[in-house]
Amino acid sequence: MRKINESLQDIKVQIEALKGQKIKMQVNRGRRKIEHYDAIIETIYPSVFTVKTNVPHEETMSYSYSEVLCGDVKISLKK
Repeated sequence: MRKINESLQDIKVQIEALKGQKIKMQVNRGRRKIEHYDAIIETIYPSVFTVKTNVPHEETMSYSYSEVLCGDVKISLKK
């Protein structure tokens, strides 16, 4: 479901502000599979962004801003 008060541009601005910082990610892979990662936002592109994790077989992953907007990917600042 889409969050009513946010737009894609708002999501891009929020992710750009988190670039280079340590974050916690929650990714919904479907069929009740939810994965949690500690990551760093590495690169920002016009339609996707990449994150670097400590997971050996998935060191760099990319996500679209629409995945964040729909709630499939949740990002929070790691404290």
